[in-house]
Amino acid sequence: MEEKSSMAKWEGKVSSTLTKANANQIWPLFIDFFNFHKWFPTLSTCYGVHGTNGEVGGTRYCVTSSLPNSDGGPDHVSWSKERLVAVDHEKMSMSYEMVDCNIGFKSYLSTIKIVPGDAKGCVVEWSFVVNPIDGLTYDVLLKKYQTGLDQTTKKMENALVQSNVRAF
Repeated sequence: MEEKSSMAKWEGKVSSTLTKANANQIWPLFIDFFNFHKWFPTLSTCYGVHGTNGEVGGTRYCVTSSLPNSDGGPDHVSWSKERLVAVDHEKMSMSYEMVDCNIGFKSYLSTIKIVPGDAKGCVVEWSFVVNPIDGLTYDVLLKKYQTGLDQTTKKMENALVQSNVRAF
């Protein structure tokens, strides 16, 4: 985990190394922006509300259990609307911003980049720049990113391994 922290914004980057799936296999799973709930463990819902899936301007609605909603009520859903703001298929990189939410972010920009390794592996990097959130520390947020990324990439890798096993 790499860490950069400033008074005005929290910045950080986490990464996860895959050894059984390469960048060309993993990238399509991340760029399927409207269906990320298939992979991210705390997303119960994720679907497109505007634009085209995987293209700049595409906006998704997500429901999560990983961050509390800002009204503090346990019965209320924690949700966000997120818009793709940059996609580079050659560099396997995408950036998205949170445009609306009830989980305390006033500003939020994340970038996911798939870094090719050897033929059987890659590294997924997830960086963020956000405003500090009341009731949450930087270290807790960074840990949530790392845990979420590790669980997501493991789920992706396992699904790809299983689909390759079934193909033979």
